[in-house]
Amino acid sequence: MHSSSHHYSHPAGGGEQLAINELISDGSVVCAEALWDHVTMDDQELGFKAGDVIEVMDATNREWWWGRVADGEGWFPASFVRLRVNQDEPADDEALRAGAGGAEDGGTEAQSSKNQMRTNVINEILSTERDYIKHLRDICEGYIRQCRKRADMFSEEQLRTIFGNIEDIYRCQRAFVQALEQRVNRERPHLSELGACFLEHQADFQIYSEYCNNHPRACLELSRLAKLSKYVYFFEACRLLQKMIDISLDGFLLTPVQKICKYPLQLAELLKYTPPQHRDFKDVEAALHAMKNVAQLINERKRRLENIDKIAQWQSSIEDWEGEDLLVRSSELIYSGELTRVTQPQAKSQQRMFFLFDHQLIYCKKDLLRRDVLYYKGRVDMDDLEVADLEDGKDRDLHVSVRNAFRLHCGATGESHLLCARKPEQKQRWLKAFAREREQVQMDQETGFSITELQRKQAMLNASKQQATGKPKALSRPYYLTRQKHPALPTCLPQQQVLVLAEPKRKPSTFWHSISRLAPFRK
Repeated sequence: MHSSSHHYSHPAGGGEQLAINELISDGSVVCAEALWDHVTMDDQELGFKAGDVIEVMDATNREWWWGRVADGEGWFPASFVRLRVNQDEPADDEALRAGAGGAEDGGTEAQSSKNQMRTNVINEILSTERDYIKHLRDICEGYIRQCRKRADMFSEEQLRTIFGNIEDIYRCQRAFVQALEQRVNRERPHLSELGACFLEHQADFQIYSEYCNNHPRACLELSRLAKLSKYVYFFEACRLLQKMIDISLDGFLLTPVQKICKYPLQLAELLKYTPPQHRDFKDVEAALHAMKNVAQLINERKRRLENIDKIAQWQSSIEDWEGEDLLVRSSELIYSGELTRVTQPQAKSQQRMFFLFDHQLIYCKKDLLRRDVLYYKGRVDMDDLEVADLEDGKDRDLHVSVRNAFRLHCGATGESHLLCARKPEQKQRWLKAFAREREQVQMDQETGFSITELQRKQAMLNASKQQATGKPKALSRPYYLTRQKHPALPTCLPQQQVLVLAEPKRKPSTFWHSISRLAPFRK
């Protein structure tokens, strides 16, 4: 498969898919890069991490391909990967560089090959941007415009739920692609300087955060409407009128989620074929770092918004809750554990469970008989608080000997809390957790992260419903259709982990790790 004569991006079926299968049939090695982690549901599926390179061995099915990673083979969803732009890239980049420094003819040929590969990547970036703009235009003009004409079928709130802020994304992407076109060197494409364009528009890409956070709600609303035949016919009529390819509306609406994941992969590939002496090298390097940060920020916000349902469920499990809901001010559980609270008068000791969220510290009492039940006992405002590490010995305020202790003191009210851990290492973990809480609050202020009133109310409503109905039943295992060429073809929906990039990797959330031991989650 010669990079100079073939250009593929994301599989869209039709002629492009046929060409891929012809190449495989001819014995060519076709490789694809994973956009997301694929969590397998069966041993016949192929598991991989975002960024892994998969050898595509069979692409006859539009949705599920057969491939190989390392020593494993299996089915994987075609939508989870993007085909490499340069399929015939040198096996050894070091050998290429060595050749460039050797004989003049060999060096010229090697450099020409690398220039051609950089041209391929640039062409792919421009081609996918043009396709993406058309895709967004089709959604805005083919679906949203027609939906607004039918006020009897759609309210503005419904349209906002289904399409999110995709019209804003369309406007930003048009400006971006125009700026990108101006940076292209038409005569010598490999000299094009695209890095600065990404840097100039990096702030605009943050609008994808709102879209990605809304996307699960859009899928739920479309699933509800799909049960009504008039909506099915209406959406199909919109697609045909706009002459769009045969994909359902939910498939079209997934594209912006996929798009923000592709930028770091494309820039990483562009950097790979940009020599250090190239005028675009530093900008591409900075753009890659910036777009990874954008994707990571979106991923972080998505995780935080997913956590608010868990926080609401946790609050609903606490007995005798008083005061405002946790979600009014908090959206992240940072640390939890058992501490001894020493109070006045007579320096009374109380064993309490403490839960440190952003902005506030909640403490609860365990039931004497049912140790799996927690009773709300109070909270501490973290926004105007000083944390003081205390030495082992006699406390001068309460006149009692303490070990592994620290004090929380509020300067505005004079309120003070003396807390003791069982072991020195537990105390140190708490002190670090208090520092992380302040860092989290500051980061949220800088990035503008907050929970809307609607999101808070919806999370509390979901928690109350789940409390009333109990635990949901476990999903049954997927079933498979028979297929001759390979073992069973999966028909289940893949377990997509949206917006998880190979680099940088997030540390796993400590939410469940911190509080999964507590029985309120097992009630």
